[in-house]
Formats: sequence, C-alpha cells, structure tokens
Amino acid sequence: MTDNAVKGPASYFPSIEKKYGRPIAEWKELLRASPLSKHMELVGWLKGEHGMGHGHANALVAHTLAEDKGQ
Repeated sequence: MTDNAVKGPASYFPSIEKKYGRPIAEWKELLRASPLSKHMELVGWLKGEHGMGHGHANALVAHTLAEDKGQ
C-alpha cells in the first residue's frame, strides 16, 4: 500500500486556503513581490500584515523559498 499523503509544508496548504481565503499561488505571488527576502522576515510580514498564524506562515515561506532555490 502506498502512502500518497502530502507531507512537509505543503500539508498545510488546504487549511491555509480555507482559513485565509486565498489560493496558495496568490500567497506565493505576494511573498515573491515582497521586498523582504529572509525567512523570518517573511514569516513576520505574513503574521503582521495578513494575520496569519506562525505555523501557516512558516510553511508558506519555507515552501516558496525552497521552490525558488530550486529554479
């Protein structure tokens, strides 16, 4: 039996979309458009400007930065 469950930061994506009302692609666009570049700066920005919880903000930032690093 294979385990197809999403793991890591992406496992938070469904609850982020449901709770904050924006698709993940839109959150990633906002992060990439931000003048900030450091992980914790971006986490703080999501928490302060968008009222996001720490776990959700951290997951989004980690996934987006890892994606960008791989390009």
